[in-house]
Amino acid sequence: MSDGFTVTFWGTRGSLACPGPHTTRYGGNTSCVEMSCGGHSLVFDAGTGLRGLGKKMMMAYGDEEQHINMFLTHTHLDHVVGLPFFGPLHKPGNKINIWAGHLVPNRTLTEALNTLMSPPLFPVPPAIFRADVSYNDFEAGETITLAEEEGVVIKSAPLNHPNGATGFRVEYGGKSVCYITDTEHVPGRPDQVVLNLIKDSDMVIYDSSYTEEEYKTFMGFGHSTWEEGVKLCDMANVKQLYLFHHDPSHDDDRMDEILADAQKLRPNGVDAAREGETVTLL
Repeated sequence: MSDGFTVTFWGTRGSLACPGPHTTRYGGNTSCVEMSCGGHSLVFDAGTGLRGLGKKMMMAYGDEEQHINMFLTHTHLDHVVGLPFFGPLHKPGNKINIWAGHLVPNRTLTEALNTLMSPPLFPVPPAIFRADVSYNDFEAGETITLAEEEGVVIKSAPLNHPNGATGFRVEYGGKSVCYITDTEHVPGRPDQVVLNLIKDSDMVIYDSSYTEEEYKTFMGFGHSTWEEGVKLCDMANVKQLYLFHHDPSHDDDRMDEILADAQKLRPNGVDAAREGETVTLL
């Protein structure tokens, strides 16, 4: 089993899946990121990209039982729509823990997912899953230590998004990766909660849905800009920023332009998440 720390992008798109010939380089599937820490996989978000990750896991493990921890930033449709199609959930013997930090005290993760998978929205309920599934609520801001993933620490913080969302910081082997998506900044007022979470991290995956010009039209939608991501990462001494949650209107050519503009402001310290790409930290 590898001791490395890797990040794989299975879904990079925000709001709506948009597969097709114009999104082949950066991807059309919605949010799903796999972090492998010493061979243990942590899954972040369950967008349409989750199906591809599930297929890989089923092939890699065969008849071997899997223990998977999945962390949801929130339960808006584009971040959970892949859940019913995640192969390991349908395999007896698997143990899958799903975590959410944005719902309590008003509701629970179990309630939210039962609503998602209920008529007339979906034909079958979560009870069809054949794996041993646990639904875990916590409050954003807590630190999560997983007994089965020795040496992995997961910190969390609340994000500014309609209905709530959670950002995560994963620490392993002296390295750290932050997953900060679906958060809206306040122009001219850097988000101190985000700054505290990402401080001195090796890699930040940030909600870069809009440009600053586009943001003027979409204020209140709960998303940020690549320019704000650059500012925050510079302030927090972050080594590498990955633009994420690409807007469906940004095809590959537009993404090339956005990345080029970002690299002018942060040479050698910014890239754009591409579906299928794996980044190695150790």
